Amino acid sequence: MIRKIVKGFLYLLFILVFIELLIYFTVPIYDFPIPQPFSGNKIYNPYQGMDSSMWRKTNFHFHMRAWGGVTSGRGNTCQQFWSTYKKLGYDMSSVSDYQRINTFNKDSSFYIPAYEHGFGVRKKHQILIGSRNVLWFDYSLFQNINHKQHIIDLLRPDNEIVGLAHPDWEKGYSAGDLACLTNYDLMEVLDNNWRSVHSWDAALSSGHPVYILADDDAHDIKDPYQIGRCCTFINSATMHSADLMHALKTGKAFGADIYMSTGETFQEKSERAKEIPRINSVVVRNDTLFVNVSAKVVEFKFIGQDGRILKVTPLANAAWYRIMPEDTYIRTEISLFNHFDAPGTVFYLNPVFRYSGEVPTNTLQAEINLPRTWIFRLFSIPSLFILVFLIVFRKFRKSKKTSTPDGF
Repeated sequence: MIRKIVKGFLYLLFILVFIELLIYFTVPIYDFPIPQPFSGNKIYNPYQGMDSSMWRKTNFHFHMRAWGGVTSGRGNTCQQFWSTYKKLGYDMSSVSDYQRINTFNKDSSFYIPAYEHGFGVRKKHQILIGSRNVLWFDYSLFQNINHKQHIIDLLRPDNEIVGLAHPDWEKGYSAGDLACLTNYDLMEVLDNNWRSVHSWDAALSSGHPVYILADDDAHDIKDPYQIGRCCTFINSATMHSADLMHALKTGKAFGADIYMSTGETFQEKSERAKEIPRINSVVVRNDTLFVNVSAKVVEFKFIGQDGRILKVTPLANAAWYRIMPEDTYIRTEISLFNHFDAPGTVFYLNPVFRYSGEVPTNTLQAEINLPRTWIFRLFSIPSLFILVFLIVFRKFRKSKKTSTPDGF
C-alpha cells in the first residue's frame, strides 16, 4: 500500500516537473536596450511645484494571515493593522498579501488595492499598487532575465504601478538585471527585512527613471520591531487614491528608514513619529540643487552615477550641490538626529536627473525577439518530449524484462 502511494506521488511529481519545464521553454526571448546613463541639457526635478504641507505618510507592504497561514500573517486582523498604523502617524496603509487583493477600506476614497506577486523558491517578487486582478503565473524554480522581464510585462496591464519588491534580498535581481529590465515604475529600496540602495543606483546609473518605495513588509502587527520601520512620504494635494498613486508614480515622494532604539514600545514610537522633521523644499535653479529641511540634521549626502558620494554637508538644515556636466543624476540622503543627538532616521530622496525636454519615462524598452523566441521553442520543447519518451520507454522495457519468465 505504502509502495503504491509513494509510486503515485512520484508520478505526480514527475508530471508537475514536466509541466513546469514546459512553461519555462515557452518564455519569450528579449532584446534588451543597451544601458544609457541619463543625458541632456536640462535637469528633471520630480519635486517641482510640491507643497511642503502636503506630505502623506504611507506603507504599501503588510501581510495578513492568508492561505491557511502558509504566508506567515500571524493572527493579524485588519482593524489591528489600521489602528496601529494610524497611531504611528500614517495617513494611509495598504495590505499586500501574497497573491491576494485585500479589500479592507475598499469604500474609502484613499483605498488602494495592492498585493505581492511571486511564489517561487527565491525572492523574485513584485509589489503591485492599484491592482485590478491577481496574476496566477510565475516561474517558480529559477529565473533568468527573460523570465523576469516576462513577468513584469504580464503584470503591467492589470496594475497602475509595478514595483520590484526587495530586489537585493536573496539576490532576486542582480545589478546586471537592473541595468536592462524595463517597464516597471518603482523599486522597494527600503524594506524592514532588507536594504537595496545599491540596486537602486544600478538601475539609475543605467538610465532607468525608477523611483523609491519604502515599506515595512511586516507579518506581525504586534511586533514593534517590524512596524513603522520604513515608510514612504508622498506629496499629494489630496488623500484620493488617484492623486496618491500619481504622485508616487511620478516621483513626488521619498523613502524613510526610521530610527528605533532598543526595547522601544509602540507608545514611544508614536511619540517619536511626531518629531520627524519635514522636507521643506527640493529645488533646482539653473545648475544647482537646493534641499531644505525643517530642522538641523546630521548631514546631507549628494550621490551620483554608480552610487558615488559627491558631496557631504554636515550639521545644517539646508544644503546645495552644483550639478556638473558629467553628472547624470543626483539623489540626496539626509541623516537626522535621534534623541541621543546621534544619527537616526535617514531620508532617501528621489533623484533629479538629466533629460532632453520631454517628461522622462522608462523609455528604454525590452522587446521580444520573435525569431529567437521561436527557434528556442522549436529546439527545446521537442527535446523535452523526446527526453520524456526515452524515460518512459526505458521504464517500460525494464518492467517488461522483469515480468518475462525465465526461459522465454
